[in-house]
Amino acid sequence: MPTKLLRTLILALAIALSSVSAPATEAPTIRTLGPHDEITVHVAGSDEVSNTPIRIGPDGYINIPFAGRFLAAGATVEDLEIKIAAGLARYLREPQVSVSIERVQSRPVTVLGAVRAPGVLQVEGQKTLLEVLSLAGGVRDDSGYQIKIVRRQQVGPLDLPGAAPDETGRFYVAEVDLAALMEAEHPEYNIFVQPHDVITVPRARMVFVIGEVTRAGGFALSERESVSVLQALALAGGLGHSPALRRAKILRPIDDAPRKQEIALDLKSIMAGTAADVELLQDDILFVPKSGTTAAAKAAARAAVSIGSGITIWRVGNR
Repeated sequence: MPTKLLRTLILALAIALSSVSAPATEAPTIRTLGPHDEITVHVAGSDEVSNTPIRIGPDGYINIPFAGRFLAAGATVEDLEIKIAAGLARYLREPQVSVSIERVQSRPVTVLGAVRAPGVLQVEGQKTLLEVLSLAGGVRDDSGYQIKIVRRQQVGPLDLPGAAPDETGRFYVAEVDLAALMEAEHPEYNIFVQPHDVITVPRARMVFVIGEVTRAGGFALSERESVSVLQALALAGGLGHSPALRRAKILRPIDDAPRKQEIALDLKSIMAGTAADVELLQDDILFVPKSGTTAAAKAAARAAVSIGSGITIWRVGNR
Protein backbone atom coordinates (compact mmCIF):
# COMPACT_ATOMS: atom_id res chain seq x y z
CA MET A 1 0.00 0.00 0.00
CA PRO A 2 1.45 3.45 -0.87
CA THR A 3 2.92 5.28 2.11
CA LYS A 4 0.68 8.36 1.73
CA LEU A 5 -2.53 6.31 1.69
CA LEU A 6 -1.38 4.15 4.62
CA ARG A 7 -0.58 7.17 6.79
CA THR A 8 -3.93 8.79 5.89
CA LEU A 9 -5.80 5.64 6.95
CA ILE A 10 -3.82 5.43 10.21
CA LEU A 11 -4.61 9.06 11.05
CA ALA A 12 -8.32 8.57 10.31
CA LEU A 13 -8.41 5.43 12.50
CA ALA A 14 -6.60 7.19 15.32
CA ILE A 15 -9.05 10.11 15.24
CA ALA A 16 -11.95 7.66 15.36
CA LEU A 17 -10.41 5.85 18.33
CA SER A 18 -9.84 9.15 20.11
CA SER A 19 -13.60 9.76 20.09
CA VAL A 20 -14.18 6.63 22.17
CA SER A 21 -11.00 6.74 24.29
CA ALA A 22 -11.18 10.00 26.21
CA PRO A 23 -7.87 11.75 26.88
CA ALA A 24 -6.59 12.03 30.41
CA THR A 25 -7.63 15.69 30.62
CA GLU A 26 -11.36 16.30 30.97
CA ALA A 27 -12.88 18.75 28.48
CA PRO A 28 -14.59 21.84 29.87
CA THR A 29 -18.32 21.72 29.17
CA ILE A 30 -18.93 25.49 29.14
CA ARG A 31 -17.76 27.71 26.29
CA THR A 32 -16.43 31.06 27.49
CA LEU A 33 -15.82 34.16 25.41
CA GLY A 34 -12.41 35.68 24.88
CA PRO A 35 -10.66 38.77 23.49
CA HIS A 36 -11.22 39.39 19.75
CA ASP A 37 -14.28 37.11 19.57
CA GLU A 38 -17.09 38.68 17.55
CA ILE A 39 -20.63 38.56 18.93
CA THR A 40 -24.08 39.83 18.01
CA VAL A 41 -26.41 41.22 20.68
CA HIS A 42 -30.14 41.22 20.02
CA VAL A 43 -32.53 43.14 22.25
CA ALA A 44 -36.22 42.72 21.52
CA GLY A 45 -37.77 46.07 20.58
CA SER A 46 -34.48 47.99 20.50
CA ASP A 47 -33.10 48.97 17.08
CA GLU A 48 -30.19 50.85 18.71
CA VAL A 49 -28.67 47.64 20.06
CA SER A 50 -30.03 44.74 18.05
CA ASN A 51 -27.99 42.80 15.50
CA THR A 52 -24.93 45.04 15.62
CA PRO A 53 -21.71 42.97 15.36
CA ILE A 54 -19.45 43.69 18.32
CA ARG A 55 -15.83 42.62 18.66
CA ILE A 56 -14.59 41.99 22.17
CA GLY A 57 -11.61 44.25 22.80
CA PRO A 58 -8.10 43.03 23.60
CA ASP A 59 -8.77 43.99 27.22
CA GLY A 60 -11.82 41.72 27.24
CA TYR A 61 -14.45 44.49 27.44
CA ILE A 62 -17.37 45.50 25.22
CA ASN A 63 -19.54 48.63 25.12
CA ILE A 64 -23.30 48.27 24.69
CA PRO A 65 -25.41 51.38 23.93
CA PHE A 66 -27.49 52.40 26.98
CA ALA A 67 -26.34 49.33 28.91
CA GLY A 68 -22.73 50.27 29.61
CA ARG A 69 -19.29 48.64 29.54
CA PHE A 70 -18.98 44.98 30.42
CA LEU A 71 -16.19 42.46 30.90
CA ALA A 72 -17.04 39.80 28.31
CA ALA A 73 -13.82 37.76 28.30
CA GLY A 74 -14.20 34.78 30.58
CA ALA A 75 -18.00 35.03 30.59
CA THR A 76 -20.38 32.58 29.00
CA VAL A 77 -23.04 33.72 26.54
CA GLU A 78 -25.65 33.25 29.28
CA ASP A 79 -23.63 35.32 31.76
CA LEU A 80 -23.31 38.15 29.26
CA GLU A 81 -27.02 38.12 28.47
CA ILE A 82 -27.80 38.57 32.18
CA LYS A 83 -25.27 41.43 32.52
CA ILE A 84 -26.61 43.31 29.48
CA ALA A 85 -30.23 42.81 30.55
CA ALA A 86 -29.41 44.25 33.99
CA GLY A 87 -27.80 47.29 32.39
CA LEU A 88 -30.77 47.89 30.07
CA ALA A 89 -33.31 47.48 32.87
CA ARG A 90 -32.90 51.18 33.64
CA TYR A 91 -34.42 52.03 30.25
CA LEU A 92 -36.46 48.99 29.22
CA ARG A 93 -38.97 46.94 31.15
CA GLU A 94 -37.90 43.31 31.40
CA PRO A 95 -35.48 43.51 28.42
CA GLN A 96 -35.16 40.32 26.41
CA VAL A 97 -31.49 39.91 25.45
CA SER A 98 -29.88 37.19 23.36
CA VAL A 99 -26.18 36.94 22.49
CA SER A 100 -24.78 34.81 19.67
CA ILE A 101 -21.17 34.11 18.73
CA GLU A 102 -20.46 35.15 15.15
CA ARG A 103 -16.75 34.51 14.93
CA VAL A 104 -14.24 32.89 17.27
CA GLN A 105 -10.91 34.68 17.36
CA SER A 106 -9.79 34.02 20.92
CA ARG A 107 -8.68 30.39 20.59
CA PRO A 108 -5.65 30.45 18.28
CA VAL A 109 -3.58 27.28 18.01
CA THR A 110 -0.40 27.39 15.96
CA VAL A 111 0.60 24.28 13.99
CA LEU A 112 4.01 24.41 12.34
CA GLY A 113 6.38 22.15 10.43
CA ALA A 114 5.67 19.01 8.43
CA VAL A 115 1.88 19.31 8.13
CA ARG A 116 0.00 19.96 4.92
CA ALA A 117 -1.57 23.25 6.01
CA PRO A 118 0.63 24.91 8.64
CA GLY A 119 -0.50 28.14 10.26
CA VAL A 120 -2.71 29.57 12.98
CA LEU A 121 -6.03 27.82 13.50
CA GLN A 122 -8.99 29.28 15.37
CA VAL A 123 -10.26 26.23 17.24
CA GLU A 124 -13.97 26.18 18.05
CA GLY A 125 -14.77 24.16 21.15
CA GLN A 126 -12.48 21.51 22.58
CA LYS A 127 -10.25 19.65 20.15
CA THR A 128 -7.79 16.85 20.78
CA LEU A 129 -4.24 16.82 19.47
CA LEU A 130 -5.19 14.42 16.68
CA GLU A 131 -8.16 16.56 15.70
CA VAL A 132 -5.99 19.68 15.47
CA LEU A 133 -3.45 17.83 13.32
CA SER A 134 -6.33 16.78 11.07
CA LEU A 135 -7.51 20.40 10.83
CA ALA A 136 -3.98 21.28 9.70
CA GLY A 137 -4.34 18.81 6.83
CA GLY A 138 -2.58 15.93 8.58
CA VAL A 139 1.11 15.21 8.89
CA ARG A 140 3.21 14.95 5.76
CA ASP A 141 5.04 11.80 4.74
CA ASP A 142 8.37 13.46 5.55
CA SER A 143 7.41 14.28 9.13
CA GLY A 144 9.74 13.44 11.98
CA TYR A 145 9.11 11.03 14.80
CA GLN A 146 8.29 13.43 17.64
CA ILE A 147 5.71 16.22 18.05
CA LYS A 148 6.70 19.18 20.20
CA ILE A 149 4.01 21.01 22.19
CA VAL A 150 4.53 24.36 23.93
CA ARG A 151 1.92 25.78 26.30
CA ARG A 152 1.76 29.02 28.27
CA GLN A 153 2.08 28.33 31.98
CA GLN A 154 -0.89 30.54 32.89
CA VAL A 155 -3.13 28.25 30.79
CA GLY A 156 -2.36 25.32 33.07
CA PRO A 157 -0.13 22.25 33.16
CA LEU A 158 0.75 20.19 30.12
CA ASP A 159 -0.42 16.72 31.10
CA LEU A 160 2.14 14.70 29.17
CA PRO A 161 5.07 12.50 30.23
CA GLY A 162 8.27 14.51 30.46
CA ALA A 163 6.55 17.91 30.34
CA ALA A 164 8.74 20.55 31.97
CA PRO A 165 9.11 24.34 32.12
CA ASP A 166 11.39 25.93 29.53
CA GLU A 167 14.38 28.11 30.41
CA THR A 168 12.23 31.24 30.71
CA GLY A 169 9.80 29.62 33.12
CA ARG A 170 6.89 30.98 31.05
CA PHE A 171 6.03 27.84 29.07
CA TYR A 172 5.62 24.11 29.49
CA VAL A 173 7.29 21.98 26.81
CA ALA A 174 6.74 18.32 26.00
CA GLU A 175 7.27 15.87 23.15
CA VAL A 176 4.96 13.12 21.95
CA ASP A 177 5.89 10.07 19.91
CA LEU A 178 4.03 10.55 16.63
CA ALA A 179 3.60 6.87 15.79
CA ALA A 180 2.36 6.02 19.30
CA LEU A 181 -0.15 8.87 19.06
CA MET A 182 -1.44 7.99 15.60
CA GLU A 183 -1.66 4.27 16.28
CA ALA A 184 -3.47 4.87 19.62
CA GLU A 185 -0.81 2.99 21.56
CA HIS A 186 -1.01 5.66 24.27
CA PRO A 187 -4.46 7.30 24.32
CA GLU A 188 -3.25 9.61 27.10
CA TYR A 189 -1.02 11.36 24.55
CA ASN A 190 -4.12 12.62 22.73
CA ILE A 191 -4.61 15.58 25.07
CA PHE A 192 -7.04 18.43 24.63
CA VAL A 193 -5.31 21.37 22.94
CA GLN A 194 -5.65 24.74 24.66
CA PRO A 195 -5.71 28.28 23.18
CA HIS A 196 -2.25 29.61 22.27
CA ASP A 197 -0.67 26.15 22.23
CA VAL A 198 2.11 25.80 19.66
CA ILE A 199 2.38 22.39 18.01
CA THR A 200 5.45 21.67 15.91
CA VAL A 201 5.88 18.61 13.71
CA PRO A 202 9.53 18.68 12.64
CA ARG A 203 10.58 17.41 9.27
CA ALA A 204 12.47 14.14 9.43
CA ARG A 205 16.13 13.86 8.56
CA MET A 206 15.89 12.77 4.93
CA VAL A 207 18.23 11.11 2.46
CA PHE A 208 17.24 10.16 -1.09
CA VAL A 209 18.33 7.25 -3.28
CA ILE A 210 17.40 7.38 -6.94
CA GLY A 211 18.42 5.72 -10.16
CA GLU A 212 19.29 2.08 -10.69
CA VAL A 213 18.10 0.71 -7.34
CA THR A 214 15.25 -1.60 -6.34
CA ARG A 215 13.29 0.88 -4.21
CA ALA A 216 13.99 4.50 -5.10
CA GLY A 217 12.71 7.32 -2.91
CA GLY A 218 13.28 9.37 0.19
CA PHE A 219 14.08 7.73 3.51
CA ALA A 220 12.99 9.37 6.74
CA LEU A 221 15.45 8.77 9.55
CA SER A 222 15.21 9.53 13.23
CA GLU A 223 17.06 12.56 14.60
CA ARG A 224 19.82 10.44 16.11
CA GLU A 225 20.27 8.12 13.16
CA SER A 226 22.97 8.46 10.53
CA VAL A 227 23.31 6.51 7.33
CA SER A 228 26.19 5.75 5.00
CA VAL A 229 26.16 5.12 1.26
CA LEU A 230 26.10 1.33 1.72
CA GLN A 231 23.35 1.57 4.35
CA ALA A 232 21.30 3.79 2.03
CA LEU A 233 21.68 1.24 -0.75
CA ALA A 234 20.41 -1.43 1.63
CA LEU A 235 17.40 0.72 2.52
CA ALA A 236 16.72 1.07 -1.21
CA GLY A 237 16.63 -2.71 -1.57
CA GLY A 238 20.00 -2.96 -3.28
CA LEU A 239 21.12 -2.23 -6.82
CA GLY A 240 19.10 -2.64 -10.00
CA HIS A 241 20.00 -4.75 -13.02
CA SER A 242 22.62 -2.60 -14.73
CA PRO A 243 24.09 0.10 -12.45
CA ALA A 244 27.07 2.16 -13.51
CA LEU A 245 28.92 1.68 -10.21
CA ARG A 246 31.90 3.89 -10.99
CA ARG A 247 29.72 6.84 -12.05
CA ALA A 248 27.57 7.13 -8.94
CA LYS A 249 27.26 10.55 -7.31
CA ILE A 250 26.12 12.28 -4.16
CA LEU A 251 24.10 15.41 -4.95
CA ARG A 252 24.43 17.66 -1.90
CA PRO A 253 22.43 20.86 -1.26
CA ILE A 254 24.45 24.07 -0.87
CA ASP A 255 22.52 26.43 1.42
CA ASP A 256 19.83 28.08 -0.74
CA ALA A 257 21.66 27.65 -4.04
CA PRO A 258 19.53 26.19 -6.86
CA ARG A 259 22.32 23.84 -7.94
CA LYS A 260 23.72 20.99 -5.84
CA GLN A 261 27.30 20.01 -5.22
CA GLU A 262 28.20 16.81 -7.08
CA ILE A 263 30.48 14.36 -5.27
CA ALA A 264 31.77 11.50 -7.40
CA LEU A 265 31.59 7.99 -5.92
CA ASP A 266 33.22 4.76 -6.95
CA LEU A 267 30.58 2.37 -5.64
CA LYS A 268 32.45 -0.63 -6.98
CA SER A 269 35.47 0.12 -4.77
CA ILE A 270 33.30 0.97 -1.76
CA MET A 271 31.38 -2.30 -2.08
CA ALA A 272 34.62 -4.22 -2.48
CA GLY A 273 36.00 -2.63 0.69
CA THR A 274 38.95 -1.02 -1.07
CA ALA A 275 37.51 2.49 -0.56
CA ALA A 276 35.95 3.98 2.57
CA ASP A 277 32.21 4.16 2.94
CA VAL A 278 30.81 7.71 2.95
CA GLU A 279 28.25 9.13 5.40
CA LEU A 280 25.27 10.89 3.85
CA LEU A 281 24.12 14.23 5.24
CA GLN A 282 20.67 15.79 5.58
CA ASP A 283 18.90 15.92 2.18
CA ASP A 284 21.74 14.25 0.32
CA ILE A 285 20.75 12.44 -2.88
CA LEU A 286 22.57 9.23 -3.76
CA PHE A 287 22.27 8.86 -7.52
CA VAL A 288 23.16 5.51 -9.11
CA PRO A 289 22.99 5.88 -12.89
CA LYS A 290 22.13 3.10 -15.22
CA SER A 291 24.79 1.95 -17.60
CA GLY A 292 24.62 4.23 -20.63
CA THR A 293 22.63 6.93 -18.78
CA THR A 294 22.74 10.21 -20.66
CA ALA A 295 23.34 13.61 -19.13
CA ALA A 296 19.73 14.54 -19.92
CA ALA A 297 18.44 11.53 -17.97
CA LYS A 298 20.60 12.44 -14.99
CA ALA A 299 19.35 16.03 -15.07
CA ALA A 300 15.74 14.82 -15.19
CA ALA A 301 16.30 12.59 -12.17
CA ARG A 302 17.89 15.46 -10.25
CA ALA A 303 14.98 17.75 -11.13
CA ALA A 304 12.46 15.16 -9.96
CA VAL A 305 13.99 15.11 -6.49
CA SER A 306 14.29 18.91 -6.39
CA ILE A 307 10.56 19.41 -6.85
CA GLY A 308 9.48 16.28 -4.96
CA SER A 309 7.65 14.91 -7.99
CA GLY A 310 6.91 11.20 -7.83
CA ILE A 311 9.22 10.60 -4.87
CA THR A 312 7.99 7.94 -2.44
CA ILE A 313 8.83 8.52 1.23
CA TRP A 314 9.85 5.48 3.24
CA ARG A 315 9.94 5.66 7.04
CA VAL A 316 12.84 3.61 8.34
CA GLY A 317 14.05 5.41 11.47
CA ASN A 318 13.90 3.90 14.93
CA ARG A 319 11.24 5.28 17.27
